[in-house]
Amino acid sequence: MTIIGNFVKVLGIALIVAASSQGAESVAGDPQSPPYWAYAMNPPDFKAPADDGSVRHVPESTLGLTLTQVRDSFFSPDWHPNDHPPLPEIVAHGRKPDVLACGFCHRAGGTGGPENASLAGLPAPYIVQQMADFKSGARKTSVPDRAPPKAMIALSKFATAEEIETAAAYFSSLKLKPVIQVIETNTVPKTRIFGWHLADLKNNESEPISARIIEVPQDLQQFVSRDSRSHFIAYVPPGTIEKGRILSSTGGQGRTVQCMICHGPDLKGLGPIPGIAGRSPTYLVRQLYDFQHGVRAGIGSALMKPTVEKLTLDDMIALAAYSSSLQP
Repeated sequence: MTIIGNFVKVLGIALIVAASSQGAESVAGDPQSPPYWAYAMNPPDFKAPADDGSVRHVPESTLGLTLTQVRDSFFSPDWHPNDHPPLPEIVAHGRKPDVLACGFCHRAGGTGGPENASLAGLPAPYIVQQMADFKSGARKTSVPDRAPPKAMIALSKFATAEEIETAAAYFSSLKLKPVIQVIETNTVPKTRIFGWHLADLKNNESEPISARIIEVPQDLQQFVSRDSRSHFIAYVPPGTIEKGRILSSTGGQGRTVQCMICHGPDLKGLGPIPGIAGRSPTYLVRQLYDFQHGVRAGIGSALMKPTVEKLTLDDMIALAAYSSSLQP
């Protein structure tokens, strides 16, 4: 049986289990639009800083690269080659002119960032299925103009089955490291949108967090350099983690399904079902919102759609904050 066939078989079993736990369905009131902080869009007048020719460095690496080099979408900066197995060609350089280097966006260590997804430790069949969903149009996004999903949809049409399986095998062999610190707070640093994600203005000004997750790189320039060892702070409203734990573990009296049924008791994954512990809460909110609004309609949607129908945006924030606070 193919790896996609195995994915479908196990997912079908999980769907039966989840369906037996799902109560009466009702649709939550839709927010007026996708939350801007989760779907950060570069403003029309956004201009990336010019390369001044200086050589960039990151902590604990002897490598030196210019800004032009780290911006090359057919090159994956490998600051710490001893952190992972050798990069396959498709991960390191992609294939010109249509298939970007996987490690350019998702980093050599598979950690990704708030603007896209961490791939480290995801099941290979799951990664392969997502590429198939991007290619078929089953996986889209609630904000079609965002560059990261547009790039995935475009390159999925040109990547070969061998390239996809090679990249999937590589990223699934990696262990996702804890790189996100989730902090509950009433106020957050003021931020700007930089490269499809939020960044701390570092001007000592703050504002109320409201109903948001504010996820920012601890060191913006290290993250811009595409270092897999970059760390992030995710600010969430007070009480959010505990609310998410209760909702995840109990289902909230029929508002959703216990996350552990499919994602495992520690949310680290179960068979081909992906782990969600320790992953970007911004990314997780986007996926919950996309499932709820039908723009993710692949195989996984048959399982996820009923579990998210009743969730409010506050529920999504809580589930994402709790999941991200766990050890991956």
